[in-house]
Amino acid sequence: MPPVSNPTLRQRRLGAELRKLRERAGFTVTQAAAHLGVNQGRVSMIETGRSPLSADRVRAMASAYDCADDDLTTALAAMTGRRTRGWWEEYRDHVPVALVDLAELEHHAPGLRVALLIHIPALLQTTDHARSLFRAVVPPMRQYEIEHRLTHRMKRQGILHRAEPPPYSAVIHEAALRMNFGGPVVARGQLEHLLEMSELPHVTVRVIPFGTDHFPTTGQSFDYIEGSVPQLDTVQLDSHHGACEFLDAEAQLSKYRAVLDRMESCALDPARTRDFIHHRIQDL
Repeated sequence: MPPVSNPTLRQRRLGAELRKLRERAGFTVTQAAAHLGVNQGRVSMIETGRSPLSADRVRAMASAYDCADDDLTTALAAMTGRRTRGWWEEYRDHVPVALVDLAELEHHAPGLRVALLIHIPALLQTTDHARSLFRAVVPPMRQYEIEHRLTHRMKRQGILHRAEPPPYSAVIHEAALRMNFGGPVVARGQLEHLLEMSELPHVTVRVIPFGTDHFPTTGQSFDYIEGSVPQLDTVQLDSHHGACEFLDAEAQLSKYRAVLDRMESCALDPARTRDFIHHRIQDL
């Protein structure tokens, strides 16, 4: 099969995980190539996500690297093949590539957890609220860029409305509920939508009120995207220059899981959160 010229994050992640297995086995690229019966260039292309793989090849590599974790091997084998032609591919030339990768990650995720301080989670935003955010971006976006970002975000939300949606858990600071992006009418519509979404059985929303005297955060919002096994989880961070940063080192994943757990323990439970949002709506 010909090499992949622009591998997706999912393809790069498969290669990176195979590299981790090789390094844990104590193999150099040269040794791995000899063991697998391929040239060194093929191993390098595999580990950068540029060489398509079959599930059988992944299993053979895991065996060669003495990987005893059958669940991880099965999960890696499921990531093989060529790029999934999902709806996000039509946006590859219209939004930052990282946003295309994010949509693909969300599509495959068994579960999603997010923590935000001054924004409503992207998957729970109304069209008017999202448009007001895009209009405030620095430097300003052109109108067609706003519309591409907007339709991309709305299509991402489809995972919460499909036949078997993933569990979705959001921790939101009270500050996010008091930001009147787009004005009072838009803000009210957003809070009503948030309240409605929080009542879905697979959506859990918790609010951290101003009165909470401690919770672990550096002030940064993030998404925790679960993989089919914990080793394949991913943390996504936003930045002011418009790109997404993806973290997947074991220590990083462990730290962000702990932060989310602690933030959830500091937040109101879902029922009290709904009451809190309802009172905020009445204040507008």
